[in-house]
Amino acid sequence: MKRFIYADNAATTKLDSDALNEMLPWLQDEYGNASQPYTFARKPRKALSEARTTIASCIGAQPEEIYFTSGGTESDNWAIKGMPRYDDRRATITSQIEHHAILHACESIERLGYPVAYLPVDNEGIVSPDILSSFITDETRLVSVMLVNNEIGTIEPISELAKVAHSHGAVFHTDAVQAVGHIAINVKELGVDMLSASAHKFNGPKGIGFIYIKSGTKIYPYADGGAQEHGMRAGTENIASIVGMAAALKKNCDHMDQTQNKLHQLEDKFLDVLKLSGIDFIRNGSANHIPGNVNVSIRNASGEMLLHRLDLKSIAISTGSACDSVNTQVSHVIQAIRVPEEYAHGTIRISFGRDNEESDAVEIAKAIVDILKIK
Repeated sequence: MKRFIYADNAATTKLDSDALNEMLPWLQDEYGNASQPYTFARKPRKALSEARTTIASCIGAQPEEIYFTSGGTESDNWAIKGMPRYDDRRATITSQIEHHAILHACESIERLGYPVAYLPVDNEGIVSPDILSSFITDETRLVSVMLVNNEIGTIEPISELAKVAHSHGAVFHTDAVQAVGHIAINVKELGVDMLSASAHKFNGPKGIGFIYIKSGTKIYPYADGGAQEHGMRAGTENIASIVGMAAALKKNCDHMDQTQNKLHQLEDKFLDVLKLSGIDFIRNGSANHIPGNVNVSIRNASGEMLLHRLDLKSIAISTGSACDSVNTQVSHVIQAIRVPEEYAHGTIRISFGRDNEESDAVEIAKAIVDILKIK
């Protein structure tokens, strides 16, 4: 049987075993509804409070600024669609390389008559504060730029962009789904008003996430009903998943430096093998990128072909955004950073995780070389 190598950690990550163990009691024994007043609800209610405090401490926030959601997509939609748009402040600004959770949410409010501007990026996928300054006006209500790009791994200058937004009285949101649990984050230092995160990107369970909303930020509730989440998102809390998310995030943050060093080594090893093979490729993104993300475009190759051939070898990678895997066109990110046409269609993303080893990096690179020699 072939050894399976998973290298698509930007799409999802393996659930941490300690997080799973933390979840189990709340799935069967302590199944009480945290919103109820009786004794059986006390432990779930305490677990909910402790998880909120743990998550807040991991990003430099206050517990009351953390709101639990079903994941990054919901958090992004809440940030985009929940902004009050009255008087003359009706406009939103985002970038051309955002995740579709942001782009499609923006398209939705455009259909309702609210203007949206899309910032161009440079060849490394960086959103320039000067570009934002040239787009922003006193009609801008919200600016949303992702902290880390999910395809090419570029880390954006969020603190500088937030300052530009605030100088014009706009609210600043960042989609940090690819960043939380992987790089050090302090929302106060970043200067953001809202931040989105998803547990399954940092070894937590699927179907749970959170949004940080700075105290005093005006935003409409996401769902009406009960008084859960400070009256801002109705619905019985998913205690097991919330507890698992908090445990996974804390563990990732506690071991962040060690993991980052390992991922940089895996990147280097993978790229060294490709370079020695003589394959004509370019690496996309910036030197300032999320550790473990390697997005390369290979001249006159097919990224889709490579994905399927690697899959036959029990190796899982991505051609770019896994959320758009059915679309074989060149991704909007690769187009936005202006990758030459002869390279663009040969784009693949390898995203290493903490469970990968150097042998995985070498085997993936050698497999790509072998495939291209026989195609």
